[in-house]
Amino acid sequence: MVTKEIEIEKEIKTKLANWKKIISEYQVPNTKIAIRQLLNSFLPYVTLWIIMYFTIDISLGLTLAIASLNSFFLVRIFIIQHDCGHQSFTKSKKANNIIGTCCSFFSSIPYKYWAKIHNHHHGHTGQLEERDIGDINFLTVEEFRAKNKWGRLKYRFFRHPLTLFIVVPIFYFTISNRLPMIKDFRGMVTRIKLSQLKNNLAILAVYGALAYLIGIKHFLIIQLSIICFFSVIAFWFFYVQHTHETSYHSWRENWDFLIASIRGSSYYKLPKIFQWLTGNIGIHHIHHLSSRIPNYNLARCAQEHPIFNKYANILTFTESLKCINKKLWDEQLNRMISFKEFYQQEKMRLA
Repeated sequence: MVTKEIEIEKEIKTKLANWKKIISEYQVPNTKIAIRQLLNSFLPYVTLWIIMYFTIDISLGLTLAIASLNSFFLVRIFIIQHDCGHQSFTKSKKANNIIGTCCSFFSSIPYKYWAKIHNHHHGHTGQLEERDIGDINFLTVEEFRAKNKWGRLKYRFFRHPLTLFIVVPIFYFTISNRLPMIKDFRGMVTRIKLSQLKNNLAILAVYGALAYLIGIKHFLIIQLSIICFFSVIAFWFFYVQHTHETSYHSWRENWDFLIASIRGSSYYKLPKIFQWLTGNIGIHHIHHLSSRIPNYNLARCAQEHPIFNKYANILTFTESLKCINKKLWDEQLNRMISFKEFYQQEKMRLA
């Protein structure tokens, strides 16, 4: 398997030697499409938000059902914020920053602070030295082997599906983004921390005003339910996009950007409606190849240049469920493995 992966990487470097030229035309923002996406994301979200308000006293179950649907429109709004952070949504930097900041009031994620961390992730994705910044942290087989019983137990608890896909996302979106949690972040200067504080205070002011207008109980039920559903969906996508079995992870000295983008990011192939609702972010291999491609150009790039998809790790929803069991990066096998596989290896190694 290692030999096969090496051959694939060599072929990618040969066949995609001109990748920068290929993607250049897709990096140009389109104002009309951007405006259309703003309208078909914000209008449904606000409409469903209002409907939720009127259903609370009728049926809380109905309210939560609408919240689960509305969380997908919040995903679209967040993808717009995400693109603005990459300066790819419109041609204007000023417009991107204004739109991105406005989106943050809906997503609750501080615009510039998150963009700084996320752009770092794009520049270092797949580097084993950078797993703690903008990524879902994981251990290699050797690192897990070196842990004592308590260390292994803590890691197993963290990687348990209920913790990783329910507790962690909700904590990340409601608590983690309120504080500069990554204190040693390279390049995280005071002004970025200050922008996070200002953004959070602005979000608090908007939320406070809404709570005052419609009542704190109604506001919390509506907004928190949407945020909780949204956080789980967003976190799941990020996990699947980088924690599939044949991903790419390497120490910096051997790291390659092209391979990290094409092999390290999956192509999450979903039905058209879910691809639309999630702003094409499932076409993650091309997005990592160039974060300057607006989300609304990703599908066209993938369709017109299938060479990118040929080497991508393509996952359907059913196939993506297998990623839940991928817990450790095996540097010898060059793939993610499960705890079961690890202990089987240990049994053979110690026999």
